Order: sequence, then structure tokens, then C-alpha cells
Amino acid sequence: MPLRRSPGVRVGVSIAVATGLYGVSFGALAVASGLTTAQACVLSLLLFSGGSQFAFVGVIAGGGAGSAAAGAAALLGVRNAIYGMQLNALLRPRGLLRPLAAQVTIDESLATSTGQSDPVEQRRGFWVAGVGVFLLWNLFTLIGALAGDALGDPRRWGLDGAAVAAFLALLWPRLRTRDAGAVAVACALVTVIAVPFAPPGVPIVLAAVVAAGLGWSGGRAGSGHGRVVGADASEGPADDAGEHRGGAV
Repeated sequence: MPLRRSPGVRVGVSIAVATGLYGVSFGALAVASGLTTAQACVLSLLLFSGGSQFAFVGVIAGGGAGSAAAGAAALLGVRNAIYGMQLNALLRPRGLLRPLAAQVTIDESLATSTGQSDPVEQRRGFWVAGVGVFLLWNLFTLIGALAGDALGDPRRWGLDGAAVAAFLALLWPRLRTRDAGAVAVACALVTVIAVPFAPPGVPIVLAAVVAAGLGWSGGRAGSGHGRVVGADASEGPADDAGEHRGGAV
């Protein structure tokens, strides 16, 4: 089949373009939160996870310490390790492809790959989406960071709270089920209770720990009732892909 007619390639390209463009937002918000252009670009290059990156700059923008920001980002990035185990069993990368595959294992590449029924298309979809998102996300992070740097003081434009708002916008589409809503409410309560007593940035880390614990316990309970992990994982990212696919992300 010609590559231009390959469903895996078509879906991968469309998701890569949509997600890459969203990198502009991250770059601008990272600079508005106090990071330099170089720091924003390094985050996209090495961390390369939209949700984790927005969480990181959200904590920084809220006055949190770098360690708290890193902790929140790491907890949100745990899901990528789970994706990696699924995709390793599905694609079986070998040699030098293994570290590259690990770096581009994100929501978008998982959704594109598991959305195909043919093994060849699964591999094509994974690599086109993963590498495409990586290249465009980093390019548009740089563009966004340069644009944000040119704006100067973010408080003049009301952008000092934009990172937190952007993270909430990234989170909102995922709150479609009762379970997800319950987890969000529990995390919000933990955050509100912890704010008066904990240093800046720590409440969001505590909330992330609660979310990870509830998600893990819920996943174990669901696996005991015959749920197919791969099907659930592909369904969630695929829905998000239709909206913007941030995230890197």
C-alpha cells in the first residue's frame, strides 16, 4: 500500500500537526511562568509529555519550588511507562529503536498505533505520530517561547495565571466519567486542605499522589473484571486527539 494511502500514516500526520501547533501555547506559557527560552525548549526535548510539562510550569507559576514541580510532572508521567509496556509487547522494537521508541511513547503514538488493526499499520502509525509530534512540538515550543519572551512582563498582559488555566483546559476533557470526576473532586479537596499548611507547590504534588493512588487502585479493580487495558488506553487518547492532542503530550 502506498504510504499516502496508509491509514496509520494519515492519522499519525493529522495528530502530529494538531499536537505540534499546541506546542506554541506551552512555549509562551513556560516563558510567562519565569522559565527562559532555553529551559522551555529543554523541557520539551527531554520531558516531552504535554500534561507533565503544563503541570511543571503550573507549579512554577504558582510559586512552587523546582522539586515540587518535578515531582508533579513525574507523577503525571507514570502513565507513559504503562504505555511503554503495552507498546513493547505490540511493536517489539529492537536495537537502537528501543530508546527512540521509549522517547516517543506518548498518548498520541499509543492512540494511533492501537487504533489500527493491521500490525504493519500499527507500526507505521506509532512512528509517524510519535516522531511527528516530537519534531513539531519542539519546533513550536521554540516559536511560542520566543513570542512569549518578546511580550515582556506577563503581568502586563494578564498571563501570569495562564499556565494554571491551560493545565485546567487540558484536564477538563478527561472528566467525562463519574470516576474521573470523583478523582478530580478528591484531589481538589486535598489541595484546598493542604494549601494553608504546606509550602507552595507541595499541595499539587499531594493531589497528584492521591490521583495516582486512586487510578492505580481503580485499574487493579477493573482488571479483575475482564477489562482490556489496551482497549481502554487507546480509547482515551483517541478521544483527546480529536480535540487538540496536547501533550505532548
